[in-house]
Amino acid sequence: MRASEGVGGERGWVARAVEAIEADFNRSADTHLLRVPLPALPGISLYVKDESTHPTGSLKHRLARSLFLYGLCSGWIGPGTTIVEASSGSTAVSEAYFAQLIGLPFVAVIPRGTSAEKVAQIARYGGSCRFVETPAAVYAEAERLAAELGGHYMDQFTFAERATDWRGNNNIAEAVFAQMAREPQPVPAWIVVGAGTGGTSATIGRFIRYRQFPTRICLADPEASVFHRHVADRAVRRAEGPPSVIEGIGRGRCEPSFLPDLIDRAEAVPDAASLAAAQVLSERIGRSCGGSTGTNLWAAARIIAGMARAGETGSVVTLLCDSGERYRSTHLDPAWRAARGLSLESHRAAIEAFFARGVAPDAALAA
Repeated sequence: MRASEGVGGERGWVARAVEAIEADFNRSADTHLLRVPLPALPGISLYVKDESTHPTGSLKHRLARSLFLYGLCSGWIGPGTTIVEASSGSTAVSEAYFAQLIGLPFVAVIPRGTSAEKVAQIARYGGSCRFVETPAAVYAEAERLAAELGGHYMDQFTFAERATDWRGNNNIAEAVFAQMAREPQPVPAWIVVGAGTGGTSATIGRFIRYRQFPTRICLADPEASVFHRHVADRAVRRAEGPPSVIEGIGRGRCEPSFLPDLIDRAEAVPDAASLAAAQVLSERIGRSCGGSTGTNLWAAARIIAGMARAGETGSVVTLLCDSGERYRSTHLDPAWRAARGLSLESHRAAIEAFFARGVAPDAALAA
């Protein structure tokens, strides 16, 4: 007899919900770790973990699963609870999926500029959207709406770093190191990761310290984001000016789940560089890449070029966070980019120079 069959009432419902989420995980093989050829850089290997192959298409599938288990096991989510989340889109897609899986209503509070493809995916999983005019407005509106509906505000930005078991239990860090075990340089010199909530960088950073690996973490961050500023100066907790167009990473305020002490290096990446790098990587590996993956690649290219200049060898791992197909109406649309003054040609040439000659993309851009 399963444990859930011996418990009644609300506890029984929670047990069945946890069981359904765990069964879903059991049906899904881990995401692939892809090696990206670097013929101009012998002795250095680049790997990309393709998180777009999760059932909901992004890295945020891991976070949503952890947040639901955390909420269920903390007594915050029960039968009939309306789940409310503040999101730039991808977490909301994944949470809508899990809410549907266990039969709960879901409402996403998202900025009005969120890609139409993400909005459609939220609806596909039975969720609904409330739009706000600016990214900064999502927090208060989600909290207000959850109170109005008598629901639960999931609050990924607070709970991301504590909902995942960073010691292991099939988290992304454990998966990366397990998949690297038979590679020529199995312990990465660097892992390059963006931050939206900060949960992924916190999980990886804690796991590295727990397992006593020498691996360092580089934060790949949009120029408009506060996170790289906060790494440099802990007193800086907000960024002024318009937000980045790169959805899913970079924030205007320093989120509670972002742990700067786990970051060894931060790279600020222009939006045009992120989009250009995503295009080039998509062409080279034959998989569509979203803008945040381009942010990761641009930062990884800077690290790898620096390693080569210093005569260092080793492996570098980064993440393919989601598919570029989620941004067909935005990032992949030339008219949308032109309306925002995003010209990619020089940045494309710079990242191509990295692959062809091992040149740091910022140096190629300046040449």
